[in-house]
Amino acid sequence: MSVDLWVWLVTGAAVLGLVIFDFYAHVKTPHAPTFRESAIWSAVYIGLAVVFGVGLGMVWGWGHGTEYFTGYVTEKALSVDNLFIFLIIMTKFAVPRIYQQKVLLVGVAIALVLRTVFILIGAAAIEQWSWVFYLFGAYLVYTGINLAREKHEPDEVDHAGERKDGMTVRLIKRALPTVDEYHDDKLTTRINGKMFITPMLLVMVAIGSTDVIFALDSIPAIYGITQEPYIVFTANAFALLGLRQLYFLLGGLLERLVYLSQGLAVILGFIGIKLVLHAMHENELPFINGGQHIEWAPEISTVTSLLVILGTLTIATVASLIKTSRDKKADTLESDSVVTGKES
Repeated sequence: MSVDLWVWLVTGAAVLGLVIFDFYAHVKTPHAPTFRESAIWSAVYIGLAVVFGVGLGMVWGWGHGTEYFTGYVTEKALSVDNLFIFLIIMTKFAVPRIYQQKVLLVGVAIALVLRTVFILIGAAAIEQWSWVFYLFGAYLVYTGINLAREKHEPDEVDHAGERKDGMTVRLIKRALPTVDEYHDDKLTTRINGKMFITPMLLVMVAIGSTDVIFALDSIPAIYGITQEPYIVFTANAFALLGLRQLYFLLGGLLERLVYLSQGLAVILGFIGIKLVLHAMHENELPFINGGQHIEWAPEISTVTSLLVILGTLTIATVASLIKTSRDKKADTLESDSVVTGKES
């Protein structure tokens, strides 16, 4: 799929325009968004993503359109898992709710820049060396195994304050004077003529540095679905746009998705295997099959990938809600029995 430079420029300008619009329409005046506001704007951004995907399919063919939607669903799912980490970070830094929108929007902007860089690097690497797919595939399988071992416990957020600062935040605290209290949504403040860094800047740095790790997972994952840089970029961009609204929309549901990590682990492992199979099919490494393509290596279709990803997310979500509902009922019964025992 050949994409003209003007299309790239218009798309980039549109994404930047949406970020700027988000800032002036919702973030510039600090406030805690209502459920209704979050729901409406989440629907708007999802609607934009769907309209774009339909338009892409009509212009460049539904093969590319399916790749876009598969990539979008994958990146959106990975973003939801990222939101749980954002929740922990903002709880640790005790960010006032009215300022959380600004932190999230800055996080989205940082993520867009970082992922664009990784997309360009990935595209250049794939263009030069087909064996890169072996590395991407192995890395995703490894990441999936580690992710499967993680557990998002409901009480993890309650213990967020016990988590240590990341390396970047620790370096800033050592190098620059900081204060513990917030000064509205300012990043710096002056006390007795001296400049201090506020927690607002520190939490943005924490989320920005975390985005680097997220990009390392998400970019190889979507390159396992499509090798078209334009589709990779737009799927990532639309998955990130609206992430701020989704954070407030999901609210306490984030803590109930206890099996989300395991679901994403299956998805990353599946895509990793798909990448390895693709690398075998395109093989040029002399020490594997004498440098010849391995023709018997099956290629997993994009439609199959989409069905596997949607099915896995559905199972993980339903299983999570069932488990947390049962745990809540068990806790309620235990509390009632304790109270009854005391009264008797």
